[in-house]
Amino acid sequence: MTSAPASLFNDALMTDPYGTYARLREAGPVHRTITPDGAPVWVVTRYEDVRAALTDPRLSLNKANVHTTGRYQSSMPPELDAHLLNMDPPDHTRLRRLVLKAFTARRIEGLRQRVQAHTDELLAAITERPADLMRSLANPLPMEVICELLGIPTTDRRDFHAWTDSVLGSSEDASVESRARMREMHRYLTGVIAAKRNKPTDDLLTALTEARDEHDSLSEPELLAMSFLLLFTGYTSAVNLIGNAALALLLHPAVMDSVRAGHTPLRAVLEETLRWDAPVTLGVRRFTLEDVTIGGVTIPSGSRVWVSLASANRDPAQFNDPDCFRPERPSTHLDFGHGIHYCLGAPLARLEAEVALTGLLARFPGLRLAVPADELEWLPSFHHRGLKTLPVTW
Repeated sequence: MTSAPASLFNDALMTDPYGTYARLREAGPVHRTITPDGAPVWVVTRYEDVRAALTDPRLSLNKANVHTTGRYQSSMPPELDAHLLNMDPPDHTRLRRLVLKAFTARRIEGLRQRVQAHTDELLAAITERPADLMRSLANPLPMEVICELLGIPTTDRRDFHAWTDSVLGSSEDASVESRARMREMHRYLTGVIAAKRNKPTDDLLTALTEARDEHDSLSEPELLAMSFLLLFTGYTSAVNLIGNAALALLLHPAVMDSVRAGHTPLRAVLEETLRWDAPVTLGVRRFTLEDVTIGGVTIPSGSRVWVSLASANRDPAQFNDPDCFRPERPSTHLDFGHGIHYCLGAPLARLEAEVALTGLLARFPGLRLAVPADELEWLPSFHHRGLKTLPVTW
């Protein structure tokens, strides 16, 4: 084991995540450090170890299994605990099966025309140069789509924008504000679900509500927590994928030209973006059910473990020239996870990013950054990697 700095989660990691993780991988496979909330945590950095950890049944997602000292605070308030990211089998298996029935490939693909319509409308509204692609495309498109998928009334979507922006805050004050906004969303979703029971519609919330009411296999807390989780994860993953993929193309104009010419599939660009500039940098926290040895390092029972997806995706033991952006390479990244906890929202994020970037490249020839790349600002988060703004001109 190698000990990281007093806290690995510092300004160096925020400003240079890939350089920091490269140094950690070189120093050792597993590092003991301190989380932003002051509790000890073990960070796994190498690809093979991360991939194995994602499917290791000795690493539990249920926070009841944490035994570490220090202040542990879930990112969600207790009333939203009953979701997939806080469950192990068999509860996880039961709940995921129910959600998959409602979150079908047919339902996702059926959204393509609506995603296209929203994209066309947003792109048509971009007239002034420079334009901020985060504000004008990457942020509003996923919010409209996930609200439509869930069945959130159009009149309420502005509130959802404000709530979600608050939830994404990372400072101490922002964390308190975030949990307050989550509770507001919880109260709102309670009312929406009650309305779906009285007047069912063709949307995901209705499908989940019927799974609860007709078969009584989805508890009321699970229904509410899953509704919130789908909303939040369905939004953030797509926002960051659209922004990071757009930036990757802007930084690699030869790749952008190849995509426009039809020589490089946009899907390959998206997969390489998920590896090269991962929208999700740390996997969901896990807790050891017993002493677990990873990379020759024994992690005590009851410890909190974070697997670094961003580090694994740049591991030279798995990827040749990992710091180079190469859409032609095989897609073996781990950014949407691996195994039974593979991200449910992955197909939706891919669909939105594909439609958004296809439309963007078609509408704006000569698209380029409006500021030097080193002036771009990133959201202050150790778990997600997304841009604050993405100024472009054409």
